[in-house]
Amino acid sequence: QVQLVESGGGLVQAGGYMRLSCVASGIDFRIATMGWYRQVPGKERELVAFINSGSLTKYLDSVRGRFTISRDNAKNTVSLQMNDLKSEDTAIYYCNARRTWSPTFDYWGQGTQVTVAS
Repeated sequence: QVQLVESGGGLVQAGGYMRLSCVASGIDFRIATMGWYRQVPGKERELVAFINSGSLTKYLDSVRGRFTISRDNAKNTVSLQMNDLKSEDTAIYYCNARRTWSPTFDYWGQGTQVTVAS
């Protein structure tokens, strides 16, 4: 059974920091591209950052320089360090594990709420 379990969300003041973590089980973590997405009510889910199996990273323009994604293959964990948080970063953050070639898979965590108070 595949599980992606996020942790680390909560309430923080603007300008503060927060670290999200996602522990994966039931997949070959080493071959997965791991991503963090976020969604606010009434808007589409957007990609915040991803890190592929070779540790290549990509970021949403609005978070580049403030957020850092990293992975620990030994612990099946992907993390998102978020610094200098802004009110517009408020959203539910979701962890995603994906592979677009064989063996393909696409799994989501349950989401964790991040609220940035201005």
